[in-house]
Order: sequence, then C-alpha cells, then structure tokens
Amino acid sequence: MHTKQQNNSSRRNFLKHSAVISLGFMGLYNFTSCTPAPASATKAVKGGGYGPLVPDPNRILNLPKGFTYKIISRKGNKMSDGFFTPGAPDGMATFAGPGGRTIIVRNHEVSPATLESSPFGSKNELLKLIDRNKVYDYGRGEYPALGGTSTLVYNHQTQQVEREFLSLAGTTRNCAGGPTPWNSWITCEETIEKAGEKTEKDHGYTFEVPATETISLAEPIPLKDMGRFNHEAVAVDPVTSIVYLTEDRPDGLIYRFLPNEPKAFAKGGRLQVLSIRDQKSFDTRNWKDLKTAKMESNKPMEVEWLDIDNVESPDDDLRYRGFEKGAARFARGEGMWFGKNECYFACTNGGHLSHGQVFRYIPSALEGQPGEKDNPGKVELFAEPNDSQILKSCDNLTIAPWGDLVLCEDDPHPFIVGITPKGEYYKLGENVGFRSEFAGGVFSPDGSTYFVNIQGAGLTIAVTGPWNNTNKA
Repeated sequence: MHTKQQNNSSRRNFLKHSAVISLGFMGLYNFTSCTPAPASATKAVKGGGYGPLVPDPNRILNLPKGFTYKIISRKGNKMSDGFFTPGAPDGMATFAGPGGRTIIVRNHEVSPATLESSPFGSKNELLKLIDRNKVYDYGRGEYPALGGTSTLVYNHQTQQVEREFLSLAGTTRNCAGGPTPWNSWITCEETIEKAGEKTEKDHGYTFEVPATETISLAEPIPLKDMGRFNHEAVAVDPVTSIVYLTEDRPDGLIYRFLPNEPKAFAKGGRLQVLSIRDQKSFDTRNWKDLKTAKMESNKPMEVEWLDIDNVESPDDDLRYRGFEKGAARFARGEGMWFGKNECYFACTNGGHLSHGQVFRYIPSALEGQPGEKDNPGKVELFAEPNDSQILKSCDNLTIAPWGDLVLCEDDPHPFIVGITPKGEYYKLGENVGFRSEFAGGVFSPDGSTYFVNIQGAGLTIAVTGPWNNTNKA
C-alpha cells in the first residue's frame, strides 16, 4: 500500500492549538452482514496514529485502544427551548464557554420536505411558537425551510450537554461553514433554490451565528456579498478577516471575500475567484480522462485573485463566468480550515481515481492589499493518495491540536482519517453502525475531546482518549 511522503519543512506551520473550536433504526447495520473491509482498512496505514482500531461491542464506532465515545445528542430529542433536535447534523465548530465548558455550533443539512428532521415536529406543529421574524424563510407558514443551526453547551467534567437549542432558523441544507476569531460561526447553504410557489426567499447564502450559551436565535441576515452558489465551507483568516470559500460542485471554484470592514461581514465586501498565475482556467481535478495538464503534488503554484461581479448569480453561473475569466476548477470543494498562515481544503472526488484531494493555500504577506501581485499567495496539492484504502471522499476537515489534519469521509462505510505533518495517514475511527457519512469533526478548545456527527443517524458523538500518546514515526 503506497503512502505519499510529504515535505516535513513545508508542513511545520500546522496549527498548534485548536483556535476555536431518537437513535432510530434507519441505516443501523452490522458490517458482518456486508462485504467486509480489507483488514488493512482498520489499521494505521503507516507509521502514525494510535494503532489498530478496536471493534466496538456496541457496533457503532471503532476507535483505537484507550479511546471511548459517548453519544451526546440525538435527532428528535426535545431541546432546552422546546423544539426538537433537527436531523442531518453536519459542519460544526467549538468555542470556549464559561467554566471550562465548550459551546458547539452545529449545522443541519435539512431540506424543507424532510419533516422527520424538522425542529418543529413531524407536522411542523411547533412552528407557531417561533417568532416569524427570526425565520429566514417562513415558507408562507406551510413550507418553512427546516435547516439552520443548533447550539450545544457541553460540560467536560460530567460529559453531558447542559443546554441545546435552535440558533438559526429558516435556512436550507446548511452543510458546512467555518468559525470566526470573534466567536461566531459562518454557516453555509448548499443549495441554489430560488423563491417560488412554496419558498418565500432565494437560498444559497451564508449567515453568521453568534456562539453563545444563552438560548437565542440569530438574526437571519444573508451575507449576500459572499455570493449565491452551492456553498460548502468557509475559513476566516484571523489576521486579515479575509474569508475563503469552497463550492460543492464537480466544476466548482475557490472564492475569496474581502470584507469592507473587519468583523462586520454584513456590511459587505468584494468577492473574487482563485486563478493559477499564467495558467488561465487551470483544471486541478487530475481526473484520468481529462486531456489537460495535471497538478503535481507538493509543488506550490502562484495564484492571482480575479474580481467577479453579479455575485447573487440568479442563473447559478458564477463558476462558469469565473472559469471563463481564468479561475481554476476544483472537484467538489468541501471542508476547509485555517491554520497558522495556512488554509487547507478538501475536494471530495478530485484525483486520478476520483477518491479525493486535499489542497493547501498559503496567503501572501500582502494578501488582499496593494503589492499582492508582486508577492502572491500559493496553492499546492497537499494530498492525493489515489487509494480508497488510505483515503476516500474526504469531506469535513479540521486541524488537531498536535498538528495533524483530521478528515471525515463521506462514504457509506466511512473512516476518520488523520494525516501527519510528515504526510503519513492513519485511521482514527470507523463507522460500523450506520450506512452514513461522518460529518463536522472538530476538537474542543482545550483539545481533550473530538466531536463528530454520524449524519444519517442524527447523532453527535464525543470522543476522548490518550491524544498525546501518538506513535508517529
């Protein structure tokens, strides 16, 4: 099994500390009744991680020896505000709360018709209890948008959620997003649905949700200058407040938002698209049937950022117009996370065998400022193993406190996969209970707990263990 070796010196700037950050029978199954995974799939791939994964007697989540998990939230349970925990939990971020607690802001990738995942009940009977002005798309009272975010306040000492409540209402298919340095979460709609017979408003925007322990709903204000497209994730540079954005399309782009005022995204800004310098409309996807130049691994390429107009894109053509201007094309940009002057993002079906890619962007010292063209930022293909036993369909990602990338796989039999600063891969977890992707993996601010969702089952899980006892070569 081949493993790509990465240049250690180019990886040394990984983030050193985490900056932020009803069970049902649907999908429940025992992998012994399915095609078994190769033995190697349950072990560390090479020279890293925490050793082989140990079979879970409850047949939900296999973890390395010494690690344990606890289900802390389930779809359909009553929350502290009287609403139901929505289904399809997805991207998340964590924030330091009072008394050592952790505040978790969590997305829900729920569409209006998915009533079994509604926070308002199977017939939306609780919709009447919410202030209509706090719901972005009320759906004329009959077809409200059912996505949004919920917030959890987690006590590490008791390993209990002390409070859980709806924190953004009326949005659709909230997939991923990203934390800001000022304790808020930018949540993204993965849709381009327009106002119509059932919906009152256009969708496909980002929204800002404060991270607070107080039961409250965020003002549902779309950040329209960040563009209207199939949003997936964002990453905010803590120094400049510049926002980087991914687009979940097979022919998507990478975007940059330059705010008019730091920490005030609602006041607008300028949207741009990433282009490879001197290589107009470059294709990074590396698909085997493409008759284009391939992007080499670990070879930084200078970029330039191109302005793009009409960003609300009523025709859903931002990616087409951007590509025609010279923007680079990516294969389903998904998870994104900002480290120490580095931004990492995953492309779920990029690569020669369409198993996924991970990219690394290094901003210019003059990012977004005059003189940037003479000192440009650089993007490189950080990982493309082209081996589904190493990594497949990488989606949400985060940076661990000890410096590794930790990725969630979007696959019916998914793993949580780590990549060390040396470029070695290892398995951190395996879903053996549900035919559903992992989503939203993120560490608590103190680094003691890894929170992750099993989306189809509607579960949020807390994982603890000997994080410091790695066996990396």
